[in-house]
Amino acid sequence: MKKFLSTYKSTIILLVAIIVGAIVGIIFQEKATILSPLGDLFLNLLLVIIIPLIFLTITTSISKMKTPKRLGKIMVTIICVFLCTSIIAVLIGFASTYFIKLVDPEDGETIRASLEETTDEEVSEEEDITILDRTVSLLTVDDFTKLLSKDNIIALLVFSIIFGLAINMSGEKAKPVSDFLIAANDIVNNVVKIIMYYAPIGLGCYFAALVGNFGSTIVVGYLKTFVIYAVVCIAFYIIMYTLYAFIAGGKKGVRLFWKNALPSTLTSLATCSSAACIPVNIECSKKMGVPDDIAETTIPLGTSFHKDGSIIGSVFKIMFLVCLFGTSLATAGDVLGVLGVALLANLLITAVPIGGGTISEMLIITMMGYPVAALPILTIIATIIDAPATMLNVVGDTVSSMMVTRVVDGKEWIDKVEENERIK
Repeated sequence: MKKFLSTYKSTIILLVAIIVGAIVGIIFQEKATILSPLGDLFLNLLLVIIIPLIFLTITTSISKMKTPKRLGKIMVTIICVFLCTSIIAVLIGFASTYFIKLVDPEDGETIRASLEETTDEEVSEEEDITILDRTVSLLTVDDFTKLLSKDNIIALLVFSIIFGLAINMSGEKAKPVSDFLIAANDIVNNVVKIIMYYAPIGLGCYFAALVGNFGSTIVVGYLKTFVIYAVVCIAFYIIMYTLYAFIAGGKKGVRLFWKNALPSTLTSLATCSSAACIPVNIECSKKMGVPDDIAETTIPLGTSFHKDGSIIGSVFKIMFLVCLFGTSLATAGDVLGVLGVALLANLLITAVPIGGGTISEMLIITMMGYPVAALPILTIIATIIDAPATMLNVVGDTVSSMMVTRVVDGKEWIDKVEENERIK
């Protein structure tokens, strides 16, 4: 019992805080939003540390890879794992919605009536930006200071990778810089540990406000979509991530995954922010035995480029509009179009809380040929599915880091983890 409490102490405290927060939210409902500032304090502390954390973890991880072969293998494996798991997610999302009408006729009439309240003026600015322009603005910025913003995380990732490669290319000349960055990275990780002491209070208050406000934000016409999406997410979380963990390390991998996945799961549900979960997620991955260089590369990259929950959510948004407007999906081309748009829209979802998906929603509307006034519909869907979607986004990166380790370090990696646990 002592060993159990020692191992799971922090997780149990977090879980209790979340449960207490949920109870407070249910009992006091909208009055519980008074606790929101205490939750925002925790979220803000995490978001402030995100920029230095991403830069330092990515840069130092790449700079420490003295063998280009390992660096190349890690990056290629990450891309392959992300691609394969994303395709699986989009197929499951489509299979979950193809035979179900997400919108009933009577609800559809009410929802369509709400479109009249939105004009094209609200989104005219987005219409002028092409996909190519959007891609350039995602990957790069025109001023160095703009890298120091959570709104440009993908550009920061690109710069961090290039900077890490440059340190490697410079060899011994770059050692003072490399040592400084490694020391700074250690300091930043300790800052994260200090912030996490406040996690039970912050997450509890955040969750209380979220649950308290939840009843007033969900519209009856969208309830069916939320319920189906939540069921799909829970099934995906339990079945697919267990399967991925088994592929990565067999039964030992499954045990390690479920032993350490709860902190990132709870943080994602409470904050609804993949970016805010980066510190916790990296720590969870390392506890699963994932090497530092793989964990510190896979998790930040996954935050921007690998989002199982958002992919499934994009399919739900598309299929919601398909039902609402009576669009036919009669041919294989129509189906492939839905899958392709869902995958592409996923790349344009930022890693910040509710509101980060507006760009992707505009892409869905434009490419599927629906009126721009439908944007509020997708915004509402994004809002009500945000918590479970973020959960899959975050935990999907954790289990992906295990699969990347399996490919890069071979099947023996799991035995080394057990050996290290015995030594401890």
